[in-house]
Amino acid sequence: MKSFDHRLIVSLLLVYIVWGSTYLGIRYAVADLPPLLMGAVRFILAGTLMLGFLRWRGAPWPSWPQVRAAAGVGIAFLAFGNGAVCVIETELPSGLVALLMAVTPLFAVLFDWLGGNRPKRLEWFGVALGLIGVALLQRDARFDGTPWAFGLLLAVAIVWAITAVVQRRITLPSGLMSAAIQMLAAGLVLAVVAPLRGETLPVHVGWQSWAAFAYLTVFGSLIAYTAFVYVLAHAKPVLASSFSYVNPPVAVLLGWLIAGEHVSGVMLIGMLVVLAGVVLLILASRRR
Repeated sequence: MKSFDHRLIVSLLLVYIVWGSTYLGIRYAVADLPPLLMGAVRFILAGTLMLGFLRWRGAPWPSWPQVRAAAGVGIAFLAFGNGAVCVIETELPSGLVALLMAVTPLFAVLFDWLGGNRPKRLEWFGVALGLIGVALLQRDARFDGTPWAFGLLLAVAIVWAITAVVQRRITLPSGLMSAAIQMLAAGLVLAVVAPLRGETLPVHVGWQSWAAFAYLTVFGSLIAYTAFVYVLAHAKPVLASSFSYVNPPVAVLLGWLIAGEHVSGVMLIGMLVVLAGVVLLILASRRR
């Protein structure tokens, strides 16, 4: 089996751990900040900082088709995907939202298969094992209503999986330029949608929400999303989507440690099964 380079391994760890923690960060941020408006400011700020740094370093402007492609990816991943997650976390616990997002790799395998890349048997087994773990987790998730949230999360998982497959077939700007454009495009779209939803900046915002916003901007956007762009460019879609298997255990663990959320024995067993599925996906996937 072809070994992974160290940058891919580090990028995967950042996506796994930092993005897992952002579910809790979003929960604290949207406690006082409107969800879509918070996302708009977050992505515009992070994208502007990254784009300014790249231009200062002499990075060339990409072509218009590349800009268009990166903007589309950013709107799908961030404006729709992350924006929907932020809205849902105003109603549901962060750990539960993360658990439901673990179906993403299943769709990634299916859409990649439709694109002509037949999954290996071990990949199928890893996905199946991961879904079994998710089923165990959901049994104790106390999901007690809000069917619209479940449907929206399922739509996010499908869009993320399709985008992970499609982005490998389009020409994106090289390196961090793609991440900067994606965040800027997503931020601008959210800035338009947020007022249409009636969102305005509240008069009082607690320090915890501001601290969570800063963490999401620096670590969730500038660092982790940059790592995710690298993973998308160097790993198969099923492995690139495997973050949705690891993020739930991280989110549940942090929710227990920081927010005092209850973690049962069934949830612990489910998380172990989920992690076993991720290990199988990593073993089966080869970097293109």
